[in-house]
Amino acid sequence: MKFVDEAYIDIIAGDGGNGCVSFRHEKYKEFGGPNGGDGGRGGHVFAVADAALNTLVDYRFSKRYEAKRGQHGMGSDMFGAAGDDIILKMPVGTLLIDAETNDVLYELLTPGEVIMIAKGGDGGFGNMRFKSAINRAPRQKTPGWPGDRKNLKLELKVLADVGLLGMPNAGKSTLISAISNARPKIADYPFTTLHPNLGVVRVAAEQSFVVADVPGLIEGAAEGAGLGHQFLRHLQRTRLLLHMVDLAPFDDAVDPVAQAKAIVLELKKYDPALYAKPRWLVLNKLDMVPAEERAARVKDFVKRFKYKGPVFEISALNREGCEGLVRAVFDHLQAQFKSTQVEEAPDPRFAVAPTDTPAPDHA
Repeated sequence: MKFVDEAYIDIIAGDGGNGCVSFRHEKYKEFGGPNGGDGGRGGHVFAVADAALNTLVDYRFSKRYEAKRGQHGMGSDMFGAAGDDIILKMPVGTLLIDAETNDVLYELLTPGEVIMIAKGGDGGFGNMRFKSAINRAPRQKTPGWPGDRKNLKLELKVLADVGLLGMPNAGKSTLISAISNARPKIADYPFTTLHPNLGVVRVAAEQSFVVADVPGLIEGAAEGAGLGHQFLRHLQRTRLLLHMVDLAPFDDAVDPVAQAKAIVLELKKYDPALYAKPRWLVLNKLDMVPAEERAARVKDFVKRFKYKGPVFEISALNREGCEGLVRAVFDHLQAQFKSTQVEEAPDPRFAVAPTDTPAPDHA
């Protein structure tokens, strides 16, 4: 199925039903009076975050969603029925943006979360509402109120703990397939990855994290070159970036340091907040470097790249070094969780299992 992370839709809530003008007329019944009921409210439009969805493709082809209007009021004090509501299922991580002002109106972050994105109009008043001691036969009524109408832009940002960053053919898809349950397409040509892939990395029982692999970046990505710029938004919610570098390119004229610096520059141009996220260096394809040259090549790269953070030397193809990388990532996420658990809702994936400690001896 084609990955779609952007769509435009029109949302129309139902109008309220009109009020009714009616009088009680029954043979042999005295004191007939106004008995026109109110109109029913129009149908609301709701959005619900569905964890089973991962694309907005349904909204690419169906663009108009209109709830039914409320039923008109009737005589005999009968109110009109409310219009049926509409529930739109969307992937977790969807932003609902006003297409005209570009303001973010809603954000679906929690599975099962439900929000009202368009309110149905209230029903109009029937003439029974207007009766009084001095107005015993009112003929007034009011029409139903119109429902909300909105033009929305839907934008999906996948929810992942860790994002993979790098040039095409840096080995991101190979890594995510080696450490997680994701099975992306892998080939020996650039831009094999055409849409984001998510993988769940299992560290232990009930301990895991989610990794996002996006299409590779090239120089000029922030201005629209290549494919990766279209999906950089999916890295904005991550808590850690893994910058993967091909340390053994096929072309000897390609300088891995220059490529790595170009990626960092594009990241900074696209979003300073994304650039400021914790970013670790992952040097890949060491299986293609002679064993006696590895240490020198890694040392030369780190020195010329002027990088002072954590460095991981791996071969995603044969899983060399992957286990240590996974453990370090989980420990980092767990430390972040400990520092923010007062402000955020607890995440059981990073909770530390209690240890059995002996009771103190008071004797």
